[in-house]
Amino acid sequence: QVQFDESGGGSVQPGDSLRLSCKVSRSDFEVTVRGWYRQAPGKQRERVASIGKNGEPTYLDSVKGRFTISRDNVRNTVDLQMNSLKPDDTAVYSCYADRDSLHLRYWGQGTQVLVAV
Repeated sequence: QVQFDESGGGSVQPGDSLRLSCKVSRSDFEVTVRGWYRQAPGKQRERVASIGKNGEPTYLDSVKGRFTISRDNVRNTVDLQMNSLKPDDTAVYSCYADRDSLHLRYWGQGTQVLVAV
């Protein structure tokens, strides 16, 4: 069982910023929080940003230059700073963590981001 605390979603206008935060609040085994996915209505889930085992970040092409991911290895948290938001960024954003020993992935419940005029 893995529980997440996700926060920071909301309703904003195009061009605004939001910062999402995610923490593994409880886990029965060792997991490493790595990044964020999003899913918009009627669309497939896509990985927005992640930090690999080598510590290097990767981003979805459409968010490069606008989003920045950061991780605190001690607290096992991951944040996503989202700038210059666009209506196409509207989605439910979920953080995820990996149980590397068994190659399993766990997702949080998600936080809604709505970008509209």
